[in-house]
Amino acid sequence: MISLKGKKILFLSVSFFKYEKAIAKRLTEIGAEVDFYDERPSNSNFSKGIIRLNKSFYHLKINRYYNRILNEIQGKKYDYFFLIKGEAIPTFFLDKIRENNPEMEMIYYNFDPLSEYPNLISHLKYFDKKFTFEYSDSVKYNIGFRPLFYLDEYKNLSQDHQSLEYDVVFIGSAHTDRYVVGEKIKSVVDKLNLKSYFYYYAMGRVAFRLKKIIDKSLKQFDITKVSFDKLNHHQIIDFYRKTKSVLDINKPFQNGLTIRTFEALASGRKLITTNSDIKNYPFYCQDNILVIDRDNIELDREFFETHFRELDKEILYKMSLDSFIECLFDRNQDDYWKSFRKN
Repeated sequence: MISLKGKKILFLSVSFFKYEKAIAKRLTEIGAEVDFYDERPSNSNFSKGIIRLNKSFYHLKINRYYNRILNEIQGKKYDYFFLIKGEAIPTFFLDKIRENNPEMEMIYYNFDPLSEYPNLISHLKYFDKKFTFEYSDSVKYNIGFRPLFYLDEYKNLSQDHQSLEYDVVFIGSAHTDRYVVGEKIKSVVDKLNLKSYFYYYAMGRVAFRLKKIIDKSLKQFDITKVSFDKLNHHQIIDFYRKTKSVLDINKPFQNGLTIRTFEALASGRKLITTNSDIKNYPFYCQDNILVIDRDNIELDREFFETHFRELDKEILYKMSLDSFIECLFDRNQDDYWKSFRKN
């Protein structure tokens, strides 16, 4: 693992289920001094919606927030500026921190397709190093390709198979066609007499009802099956501890692998996924991973009757948060991750 002892990092990130806090904590553990800020001035459903639809309507609040950050860090010198996603960040802030720290290395990471957030493309020019989890974006925009990661808490499950209650567990946000596909899969699971648990999460009751009106893919979503309580990592780990396999349903326009992919495999749990691009990754193995067609659901009962094949230690490390940090702050891993691609 690299050492960042004595390095000063200004770290801004979108809030994503407290993974940003885990990254900041790990950077601190390996020696860095980290000043962390949420890149949004607020994480209310209203604020997120406005920023996503048209942040110009919110520019006064955004500008006040970023000017406050500039005041708080005034006079500080940083070795790195690290940004994850950057939906809200204004260009004047990027200009100012570069002006104040001309020798600072600026690092960018995105875990969403740029086609979904095209306004982020204009920010790429500010960064010395930029990475994406989406292979096609790495090629199109000539940026580094780095998949997501798992937290070490999940790896500790790999030998725990004593109390399996489920054959399939799904835990995920309620978006796009996820409910429609999930319910189809559940129907097939039930016909095979397999035990399952499905947990659909939404940010807020009012916001979800409004989204159902706008987004036709959510119209079929039974609101009684949606939870508005976010599961923490300990709760998710507890479900993984009790299951044979984890179901992953990617967005239909997304090929980058979700963080659930890495958590499930690091946990020693089999993975069922609608993302066929997983075949282009070093950990793909038919014994552990079942790729299904979201439009033609078929499950093989035999998949559930065999044991998980243990992952190679080098591959498992490359999937880790430590490896993710090494890639972004030290040496990119394009040669490694792209070498497994078949197309």
